[in-house]
Amino acid sequence: MSEPDLKQQLAERFREVNGDHPMTDADDLYVSAQFLALEELCAARGRDVDAVRRLMLERRLPLPGYLRSDGAEMVPVDLFALADEAGGVEPLEAWFTAHWADPVTGKVEWDAYLSGQYVCLHSVTPSAIQRKEYLTTAIGSAEHEADAGSAQWRERLHQLVDELDTLEPAFTAYDRLRFGGPTSRDTCIDATRARFSRPWPLVGDPEAR
Repeated sequence: MSEPDLKQQLAERFREVNGDHPMTDADDLYVSAQFLALEELCAARGRDVDAVRRLMLERRLPLPGYLRSDGAEMVPVDLFALADEAGGVEPLEAWFTAHWADPVTGKVEWDAYLSGQYVCLHSVTPSAIQRKEYLTTAIGSAEHEADAGSAQWRERLHQLVDELDTLEPAFTAYDRLRFGGPTSRDTCIDATRARFSRPWPLVGDPEAR
């Protein structure tokens, strides 16, 4: 199979997963700053780009995170990092899913990883996925805590938001189209900061002096 055929198949699979949404100039600029074209990454790592495309189509490596307007398959710079850590592509699935005690949850996360849609993390690792899940859940349920609204509560909330902020990139308008609405940054970071102001330093806090 020739390279154009594999590239076309990969583009078709990408659109099956993400829908067929246009990329604007702003989207392209964002993606080019955050990701690397698959062909460039493979050249830098000494990998055959067609072989990598086959692995993506065979659901053994994740799909590209984006298709740029020029057709470039945009992937994270650390695309191969988890496979390297696992000891290769063959043991990657078992290594990845073993990070979850529940095999069903592990399989769900593996499928999500393969979709290429974990563009919500600077670095896609099992620990980062788990931490993001914990933080978004904690932020979403914070209003139901007994001391909700207090200075101490707002301080805890902002600590959660700040940590999530370090894990997540900015996202782009294309993401809101393919995900069908606001991103976790919109809801858990930006909206939470806008709704709940950061408290003044607590009385007796050494950093308040």
